[in-house]
Amino acid sequence: MENQVKRLLKDHSLRLTQGRADVISVFLNKNIAISHSDIESEIDGQYDRVTIYRTLKSFLDKGLIHKVLDDTGVIHYALCSDACSHEHHVDNHIHFKCEICGNTTCLDHVSIPDVALPTGFKAKESNFLIGGVCDKCSKN
Repeated sequence: MENQVKRLLKDHSLRLTQGRADVISVFLNKNIAISHSDIESEIDGQYDRVTIYRTLKSFLDKGLIHKVLDDTGVIHYALCSDACSHEHHVDNHIHFKCEICGNTTCLDHVSIPDVALPTGFKAKESNFLIGGVCDKCSKN
């Protein structure tokens, strides 16, 4: 995983620091959308809240992660696909929140349907959340 962390940071023009490596590792281990407090819990007090916020902001600015809005009102974050960069986020995909485990997952290969907006309206971003039961919980 260490090589993957280094590659991700290098590919997004981010300097390798232990804090950045630790936060990226949380994303790689979870593979779901996670909140700031989830990250704090995972790294067990090694970094203060401000350091984590700054790290997340750097990751957002460089196209490494994107914001995920769900029905809790808490911002979650997820790793972007390889096609994202600081100039252009390609995160127009659906997010799925499981009503049993509470995890929100990016469905990268499921596009948000085109919406015909009224004249004069210009979309900058869209969020699409589907609720239900995820594949892991439906097997139980």
